[in-house]
Amino acid sequence: MLLWGLVTFPQAYSSVDLLDEVRDSVKWPLDYFVKAHTDKYSFYGQVGDPYVDHAYWGRPEEMTMERPAYILTPERPGSDLVGETSAAMAAGYLAFKDVDPIYAKILLTHAQTLFEFAENFRGVYSDSIPNAAEFYKSSRDEDELAWAAAWLYKATGHRRYLSKAVQWLAKAPACWAQSWDDKTCGATVLVFQLTKDTSLKSNVEEIFQTWLPGGGIQYTPKGLAYRSPWGALRYTANMALVALVAAEAGVNSDLYRRWALGQIHYMLGDSGRSYVVGFGKDPPTRPHHASSSCRPSPYPCDWDDYAKSEANAHTLYGALVGGPDSRDRYHDDREDYIHNEVGCEYNGGFQSAVAGLRHLELNLL
Repeated sequence: MLLWGLVTFPQAYSSVDLLDEVRDSVKWPLDYFVKAHTDKYSFYGQVGDPYVDHAYWGRPEEMTMERPAYILTPERPGSDLVGETSAAMAAGYLAFKDVDPIYAKILLTHAQTLFEFAENFRGVYSDSIPNAAEFYKSSRDEDELAWAAAWLYKATGHRRYLSKAVQWLAKAPACWAQSWDDKTCGATVLVFQLTKDTSLKSNVEEIFQTWLPGGGIQYTPKGLAYRSPWGALRYTANMALVALVAAEAGVNSDLYRRWALGQIHYMLGDSGRSYVVGFGKDPPTRPHHASSSCRPSPYPCDWDDYAKSEANAHTLYGALVGGPDSRDRYHDDREDYIHNEVGCEYNGGFQSAVAGLRHLELNLL
């Protein structure tokens, strides 16, 4: 999601002299994916036992527990996770091809091989890595395969990838919300952008008929599209990005841009408070985030820091928290991981949506 915003709205980052910084931030996970892809049909899908990791509260550099690695293979497939990684690496190719073509080519080679792995050996990763299921249980893989094929077509121009994107998208479940487990929303917009197929345009419009006021999504009194109680803002931020990309593709551009603007501004403070750490009016100061809650070393850090009432010792600038309940009520409580957790999946779409809004501002100047 972060790469989608970078590839689509690079001018937004360059306008504030952050293009090098965002490239650096996406290169970290891309480098990790390269290292995790150890053989043609082998990919390390998880490092660490989530039950053990969740039992620890402290600084990551002081973790001493065993952290096993779990590999996906033809015998233990994970076509959803492998497909999603292929998509990220294809998008990475687009982000780096003009500034580091050698690195970009490495990413594209991995992306193509991983897609082949995903298509040839089907199965959801949380069946092959069972201890992931309680935390991030996957439902299907067709949406990730469509998402990967669309990005590979965008990167290579090879028609076979476009055919596969259309094929897999037709088999994917209906869009619930762009998220770690659902790429149908984004894939639908991306494939429409690549094909201009009128039936896909109708599918995009159906998605946002649900998300805009009067559709099937509940709204809070102050105007947040409220898809789920757990981390509500992440889903809406992701869909704001999807709306902005759909607008760039010419689908109800003014309407979708106004909707995305309203949703992101709700998170930034139009709701009466900011939900972004270190920014705006009354921002969260106690996000559910271990290392920022720790006082500087040599002070110890443990579950006492989790339970303390004081603000986190370090300001986790820019982190989007989970957000309010369905009545716009929010309590800044570190122990409330439903409303106050932070994570990469919370910030990727949010940051890209902010970049999309900056892109609009630049084009209106």
